[in-house]
Amino acid sequence: MNTTRSRPRAILRIHFHPAERTDELYGQLLTVVDGITSRVEPQPADWSAYVDLTGALTYWGRDVEGLVAVLRLRLLALHGVQCSAGAGPTRSIAAMAADITPPGAATVVQDDPYEIAAFLRTKPASALPGIGPKTARTLARYGITSVGDIADTQLSTLQRILGTTAARLASERAHGIDERAVVPGAAPRSMSAGHRFDRDELDSDRHQRAVLGLVQELGGRLRTSGEIAQALTLTVTYADRTQTTRNRSLTEPTAHTPALATTAHELLTGLGLQRARVRALALRAERLRPAEDTVHQLTLDQRDDKLRRLETALDKAATRYGSGVAGAASTFPGPGI
Repeated sequence: MNTTRSRPRAILRIHFHPAERTDELYGQLLTVVDGITSRVEPQPADWSAYVDLTGALTYWGRDVEGLVAVLRLRLLALHGVQCSAGAGPTRSIAAMAADITPPGAATVVQDDPYEIAAFLRTKPASALPGIGPKTARTLARYGITSVGDIADTQLSTLQRILGTTAARLASERAHGIDERAVVPGAAPRSMSAGHRFDRDELDSDRHQRAVLGLVQELGGRLRTSGEIAQALTLTVTYADRTQTTRNRSLTEPTAHTPALATTAHELLTGLGLQRARVRALALRAERLRPAEDTVHQLTLDQRDDKLRRLETALDKAATRYGSGVAGAASTFPGPGI
């Protein structure tokens, strides 16, 4: 570990677990966290945030466990939202601690070499941030299956297996070294639309039509506000109130309905909901930015140009006569939706 720091670091990774997710609620939860410390880095894709508690510990006169307990209690009292939290001296340790923590609990790893080693060494290699399933399988072929194995392997050997940069990062994080700072900032703007079925819905065709309707709604709202999206997130709520969320970046930032429909269709079919009882669907356009920032790739596809002209005409009709007059979602034929 780096021993030159003047005081122990305390980094928190907090995941929010509300019954229903809205952009407004996420912002309100971040405001609660900001009441503890302003050093908050939002992670809206999975409803979490990184928080640097280092300076706040002295201000509040509490240790890490105590301050995390205060934060969890405020979130529950003000918004009825449970959270799971992991804290440690680095971002990677905080993330690993949060991953093993259930809602309503917290896992704290103190900035102590022995406690850090005890926490890290027994974890599987795949638990280390930056080690995906493919990399973990590669390491396993050499008998490296745990974080402790990575820490005990010479850097030169890891470099032959993983390459220079990946090996250095894996070795450092396996030893509890991660100097990445929490970067405060506002949550990237997003926009969402939702559909709740009258009854728990098994029909996959109805799932598809509902998602296409959400795509058309979001596309129209994005174009009206002069914004483009860089990613889409689909959240499915089941009959037992559990949820599944999937996120995917768009090929290029856009507000073009057929382009949004392609990605939304991929997200939906990837979930395999053929036998699922679905109560609600929500689609969120992520990482919005001004439309003038877009660079549309020119093509010779006349069909795409016609769809864009049709899209503009429908937007004008919706503005003048109301959204119900602009036509059905089927106006934009999607890829199998």
